[in-house]
Amino acid sequence: MNNPKLKEIMLNYENNLGKYASYNKDAIRFKKQEDDIRSNYSRDTDRILHSLSYTRYINKTQVFTNNQNDHISTRMMHVQLVSKIARTIGRALSLNEDLIEAISLGHDIGHVPYGHTGERILNDISLKYDNTYFMHNVQSVRNLMYVEEKNLTVQVLDGILAHNGEMLTNTYHYKPKTKEEFLEEYNNCYIDKNGSKKIIPMTLEGCVVRISDIIGYIGRDLEDAIRLGMVKQEDIPKTITKYLGNTNTSIVNTLVLDIINNSLDKNYLKISDDIFKALQELIKFNYKHIYIPSHTKKQVEEYTKMFNDLFIYYKNNIKNKTNSIYLNFLKDKSKEYLKNTTDNRKVIDYIAGMTDKYIEKEYTNYINSIKGDNNEQ
Repeated sequence: MNNPKLKEIMLNYENNLGKYASYNKDAIRFKKQEDDIRSNYSRDTDRILHSLSYTRYINKTQVFTNNQNDHISTRMMHVQLVSKIARTIGRALSLNEDLIEAISLGHDIGHVPYGHTGERILNDISLKYDNTYFMHNVQSVRNLMYVEEKNLTVQVLDGILAHNGEMLTNTYHYKPKTKEEFLEEYNNCYIDKNGSKKIIPMTLEGCVVRISDIIGYIGRDLEDAIRLGMVKQEDIPKTITKYLGNTNTSIVNTLVLDIINNSLDKNYLKISDDIFKALQELIKFNYKHIYIPSHTKKQVEEYTKMFNDLFIYYKNNIKNKTNSIYLNFLKDKSKEYLKNTTDNRKVIDYIAGMTDKYIEKEYTNYINSIKGDNNEQ
């Protein structure tokens, strides 16, 4: 039996939260559960940390794939940076750090092999075979709700859905929601190409993670590119370095302090005009010199063939209990998932959850199986 005194001690930190913070008592879940000594959002963090999807972060591309430099960021590094940055902002603004941590650590769980390049390829497959759009933030929610069935709070799921680190604005407001409104927004993302871009977080903590996602990658990706020789520090325009500096340290520090100083005691987050313009320019610089060139045309063609070949292969073997899609994915799924999920979506879920190394291993096995079939003929 849980000691009520322990619960009270564990929730003491809420006495220092501000009036715009999210409180444990307001947490919403789709399924009821018994309390323990943890806060609702701390429990969600634990469930994310112990998920199989979280373990796979370490072998998923952040930006650069198959490089031989051990100092280049993986997706695992990125989510940890976002968590730390977001919790720093949250603490300064007297927000709920447990909620911030859960959203931060879960926000990219739906990312596919080879980062955004892989995401675009899987989106094309999803449109062709399932008539739905594929977006990693939506898949993150799907994975935690339906694939691994973690029963997280709506506040955490909403923050993950709304994180969309490619959408920058100088002011971040939040909009309270019911669980029905959250589900409506979530489901709309599959049929509306721009549905994800319209979503406003339901908590100020969700807003913090949304901007922290950008802060977490923009300077780090730049330093990774410099380390790989793609750009030089002196290539960064003076209009950027004048306000943000030219290192990840100065970029993160400047942005975090600017947001804190402009958002204290407010029910929204604010970036000052000069810093915002410099950040906009830095994002454009990164896209031109880093993100677009990060994968060559040949690599994209190879990944596209790999994804499409494996999709057809798994779809054709969906009932085959000796195939990896059954052995490593479907055999552990609940009756509810198996009953309510189309074969196309099962394959998409399987591929989306793969690491770079695993999809390459699977493709090698697939090629070898074809060669074996041909040799038998």
